[in-house]
Amino acid sequence: MTDQKPLTYRDAGVDIDEGARLVDLIGPEARRTARAGTASSLGGFAASFDLKAAGYSDPILLVTTDGVGTKLKLAIESGRHETIGVDLVAMCVNDLLAQGGEPLLFLDYYATGKLDADQAAAVIRGIAVGCQDAGCALVGGETAEMPGLYAEGDYDLAGFAVGAAERGRVLPGAVRIGDVLLGLASSGPHSNGYSLIRRVVERAAVPLERPAPFAPDRTLAEALLTPTRIYIKSVLPLVRAGLIKGLAHITGGGLEENTPRALPKGLEGRVAIDWSAWQRPSVFDWLIETGATPEADARRTYNLGIGMVAIVDPACVDDVCATLRNAGETVHPIGEVAP
Repeated sequence: MTDQKPLTYRDAGVDIDEGARLVDLIGPEARRTARAGTASSLGGFAASFDLKAAGYSDPILLVTTDGVGTKLKLAIESGRHETIGVDLVAMCVNDLLAQGGEPLLFLDYYATGKLDADQAAAVIRGIAVGCQDAGCALVGGETAEMPGLYAEGDYDLAGFAVGAAERGRVLPGAVRIGDVLLGLASSGPHSNGYSLIRRVVERAAVPLERPAPFAPDRTLAEALLTPTRIYIKSVLPLVRAGLIKGLAHITGGGLEENTPRALPKGLEGRVAIDWSAWQRPSVFDWLIETGATPEADARRTYNLGIGMVAIVDPACVDDVCATLRNAGETVHPIGEVAP
């Protein structure tokens, strides 16, 4: 036994020094996301948050977790890692918003076979950008280096967000028959349907670095990696003002499956959507045509240009639309809560 070469953790494929370098790289990014209530910094075993300092008197906590699915494969294949972290944050905080919650804290989980601190830092910088856009603090996370579990160059992401709403403000509220559905425009496919999207790209045989057939001013990779829109700053003030009765984050399952989730018990399924009420972005026309995807399947796979649906009293529609448009949103009345 004494003649054998000593084995170290580095020999087994785990580089602790590279992990320490990553912490040094991402520390400034995390500090830029600090907000009222943040009471800890990176490096501890757990993060703490002061709800009273954040302005809450009788809060209900809301918690969510999500990932970005196989959109990751496009980021890895194209070598573009700067925006996939924004997607990760968006998928979590938009879910909190759908329940009327303000995002407060975010944690990430980054797993890979061999840690590349520069690549990981690019991803986490995107997470920090998303947190700043959502107004939540990046308070920590986990970087896992697991040799043999992932192919070379691959990594996986998961996100965890904690939010709060004052008691009595959690959505859905008092939704009624005749309330109007307002569709807020998406920035593209967001982070859903990419297993199908990647098959369509394969069928089209368009290299990721070539111009996108539906957006010639950008490469196909740039267009398909457009990050998920974060709706917090434009929508949350309206929720707190009591002008929005329900919200649906349009993710996997599309408008058909997600919009009914914004309705309270007793109104299940009472959603009437006018599919001609908005013009679909060209990316969806290309995906559907190139993939020869049936319309019914497309409606249950893609958001088709609507990333969030707000349920509003008919008397408030004009005011809500004007406020959202002033905040930079594109809004379409797309249906109603129907008899």
